[in-house]
Amino acid sequence: MLLPWLILIPFIGGFLCWQTERFGVKMPRWIALITMGLTLALGLQLWLQGGYSLTQSAGLPQWQSEFILPWIPRFGITIHLAIDGLSLLMVVLTGLLGVLAVLCSWNEIQKYQGFFHLNLMWILGGVIGVFLAIDMFLFFFFWEMMLVPMYFLIALWGHKASDGKTRITAATKFFIYTQASGLVMLIAILALVFVHHDATGVWTFNYQDLLKTPMSHSVEYLLMLGFFIAFAVKMPVVPLHGWLPDAHSQAPTAGSVDLAGILLKTAAYGLLRFALPLFPNASAEFAPIAMWLGVIGIFYGAWMAFTQYDIKRLIAYTSVSHMGFVLIAIYTGSQLAYQGAVIQMIAHGLSAAGLFILCGQLYERLHTRDMRQMGGLWSKIKWLPALSMFFAVATLGMPGTGNFVGEFMILFGSYHIVPVITVISTFGLVFASVYSLAMLHRAYFGKAKSEIAAKELPGMSLRELFIVLLLVVLLVLLGFYPQPILDTSHSAMGNIQQWFVNSVSTTRP
Repeated sequence: MLLPWLILIPFIGGFLCWQTERFGVKMPRWIALITMGLTLALGLQLWLQGGYSLTQSAGLPQWQSEFILPWIPRFGITIHLAIDGLSLLMVVLTGLLGVLAVLCSWNEIQKYQGFFHLNLMWILGGVIGVFLAIDMFLFFFFWEMMLVPMYFLIALWGHKASDGKTRITAATKFFIYTQASGLVMLIAILALVFVHHDATGVWTFNYQDLLKTPMSHSVEYLLMLGFFIAFAVKMPVVPLHGWLPDAHSQAPTAGSVDLAGILLKTAAYGLLRFALPLFPNASAEFAPIAMWLGVIGIFYGAWMAFTQYDIKRLIAYTSVSHMGFVLIAIYTGSQLAYQGAVIQMIAHGLSAAGLFILCGQLYERLHTRDMRQMGGLWSKIKWLPALSMFFAVATLGMPGTGNFVGEFMILFGSYHIVPVITVISTFGLVFASVYSLAMLHRAYFGKAKSEIAAKELPGMSLRELFIVLLLVVLLVLLGFYPQPILDTSHSAMGNIQQWFVNSVSTTRP
């Protein structure tokens, strides 16, 4: 019974934030903080109940907890929520970053605070819905539902870009990209349901029933492409990443934290949960293409990050580079790489969130994100440059941080399957160090390049320090002791891997 509450609490909390603004400007912040705290506590409660590390029989996924409520019986649509190790980790990550998103926008947002927190809570509620929904119709409902509040978040509270583009442009671009990809996925979901109905005479959107759908090779390939395109836009995979740098650089800090930390992970989750198990043969055939796209993403993201002057755009491109590793891992079909992908997603969520929060704090002090106007900040602000250095080093995959564990497991697990791709993508790590160090050098070292950077700047407040130090501790813990995460995701990942490998070796009924 806890599962629907994971989704309902953010929705109810968001509505309360919006309505209580009239009683006091600070009310929405506190309600949002309590809401996300409750959601995180519920997620941890589910984790502590345990049972995630059980080994499972190959074949159908086993859920630790389920919730089923009939919704539109005529078409076999139910409100079907379920959780296993993979979705649990993603839900806990969402709750954690939700709390940090509320905290980091504490003083940043001055106008329409109630409506801001309504949008923030509804994005998080929608994301948790995506991670829990097992009915395909419900999954699509949540997938589309989180776009509208994100649009408002960028359009109403965004910052103007350093190249003069407006936040409305960025929000519209984000909306058009994701809506178009959502349409492709809707067509694929409906086609899958029709194919299933033709074969069995039963209307159903239930994931477990659709897994057994018999279909011809060409149909399977087309449907798999529909799902892949939808997830590739959100992930983002290069050539479909056009919305990301603009959306990131114009979004408020909380929006960037959610975008990089959680929204990109919904795509990787979608590939692991839906695209691979539903269309294993087509996915295996498509795997080399997907992996090369991942390699291109790693290098393209790193190169574009190096050429940016806007510090938030730089970090946005690092996300393209990091998600390239996850894409390679997803299509290797190796258990080790899958677990590496889970750790990489969590570590990237934490390190990207840390970098964006520090950018937001820099922006509050300097009122610019252009690194050509910074320089020499190392001695000007207490704590902030050193913490930026930690996150920059974590981003390039320094041993001792979670990012290293994730990347190492991905490369180690992929090597015996695709040695060439693995060796090439390893060089991507070298480029990562180039853009990370370039960012530090441009922003914090050298001479002050403008009057803004030359004056004394206020140090970090306790609230700001708490947020960032929490992320530092979690990243180091993940780097030194990833075992709890590996135990939790092991059976879910093993299940996906067996389903993928077995289906490839034996054709479908």
